[in-house]
Amino acid sequence: MFTRREILRAFLGLPVALAACKSSSRTNAIDGRIVGASNEIGHILRDRRKFEVPVDRWTDVDTVIVGGGIAGLSAAWSLKRKGFNDFLLLELEERAGGTSASGSSDLTAYPWGAHYLPVPFAQNTELVELLDEMRLIESKDEAGELIIPEQYLTRDPEERIYHKGRWYEGLYLYAGASEEDLRQYNAFYSEVGKWINWRDPEGRRAFTVPVSSCSTDAEVTALDKISFAQWLADKGFSSERLEWYCDYACRDDYGRTLSQTSAWAGLFYFCSRVPAAGEESQSFITFPEGNGRFVDHFVSRIKKNLQGSSLVAEVIPGEEGAEVVYIDTKTKQARGIRAKNVIYSAPMFTAGYLIRGFNDSPPFAAAEFRHNSWFVANLFLKERPKNRFERDFPLSWDNVLYESPSLGYVTATHQKGIDYGPTVLTYYYPMAEEDTRLGMQKLLSLDWKELSDICLADLERAHENIREATERIDIMRWGHAMISPKTGFIWGGEREKAMKPFRNIRFAHSDLSGIAIFEEAFHHGLRAASEIEKTG
Repeated sequence: MFTRREILRAFLGLPVALAACKSSSRTNAIDGRIVGASNEIGHILRDRRKFEVPVDRWTDVDTVIVGGGIAGLSAAWSLKRKGFNDFLLLELEERAGGTSASGSSDLTAYPWGAHYLPVPFAQNTELVELLDEMRLIESKDEAGELIIPEQYLTRDPEERIYHKGRWYEGLYLYAGASEEDLRQYNAFYSEVGKWINWRDPEGRRAFTVPVSSCSTDAEVTALDKISFAQWLADKGFSSERLEWYCDYACRDDYGRTLSQTSAWAGLFYFCSRVPAAGEESQSFITFPEGNGRFVDHFVSRIKKNLQGSSLVAEVIPGEEGAEVVYIDTKTKQARGIRAKNVIYSAPMFTAGYLIRGFNDSPPFAAAEFRHNSWFVANLFLKERPKNRFERDFPLSWDNVLYESPSLGYVTATHQKGIDYGPTVLTYYYPMAEEDTRLGMQKLLSLDWKELSDICLADLERAHENIREATERIDIMRWGHAMISPKTGFIWGGEREKAMKPFRNIRFAHSDLSGIAIFEEAFHHGLRAASEIEKTG
């Protein structure tokens, strides 16, 4: 057993641990729980348990989709739109969504993970079609780019950062920056601009969405062989503020630090959504429930083909299709489906556990698809968190603490224009450990009270009334939250191998891009669905 001080030190550093231990740890008056699937479910996969399915519990369907995250939902949405109805999507949770899931209260909806989608470029036609179907496009400008209604774009104030007792506007810490800090910041964006404007002989960009449209030129892919930290050092960038800024970007999108993230992935973050050097990055589409809005739309279109509370225990390829064995987690009964096709939209690392015969002659190295762990806490407040100084930059959509290893929090009521009274804060903490397995074990070893204390102690440095204002904290532990774009992975060859079918099984997951964002999961879901549509 670890002491409170040891836990806080491990997660937030010694100064915060010492300060917190001098004050009350008051969580007794705060309600809450850990939500999401039980860790015991994972043991079924790791132990490779076999289940006998009685004859009367088998059904037949043309296509089974394993996993109801964005990739699986996108595949189902695509099949439905093309008039293909003979499919079934099996999802472990009662509700679909994966890391785009959301929750709701009497006050507002709120995210449990991904909470925005950058406005896509016009050439991403399939994603544009989705937004058009959801009536999120107002019109197009003269260049053909999308114009999104103002109410769906991030409302001002958008971002703020907390440093040494004060809140400041934006995510780069300009306050107190030296001339050298600013010179390096501008020089960094000059380098970024070169890559934004770069084109290979075929006219492809170095970095764009989806990743499959990126250039494979050796000059670009070589960036995957070094870390982002090494790239910055090679360019002579040593400003602490710039390093923090880039490190935050890596932790925000990848759950990894500068030294753990490949330079290709680091530059992808800054380049892929900017039309041209010197221009602003694409605006964010967001809702109180985050990307849960997209989940709800998909579900509304395919709900008759969606079956929740279904734990897939084994996929058995055959000569003319596959059998899928799953457990109804409500009745605890084993059931089976005989299918012509399977779309496997679960994380790639699970393939060796679930697909019979996969490990006999692996088509790709599933263990190379390593995931990071996170915990997300939704804090339900009866009043606004107080700034320590009245004249600080005000509560924003995104609120980041410079001194913290967390990502801070987003304000669920922000998009609703509710600026006073109760609110819900969604707090994100990535387990940016060098060893991803140890990071997951560290996370799963803590209970609700310990994790609640971590987020309260972290936020208390900026909001002295956070414990008194908080009435409830619900926490989601994402043991396998997102793929890690570690050095050498994105262009190392395993992604390309995994995009090829294994017998009648087609893989579809953001893992296949090495970048865990909505657009990539959407792309792979549609790709897998298209392959099945072509086979008839």
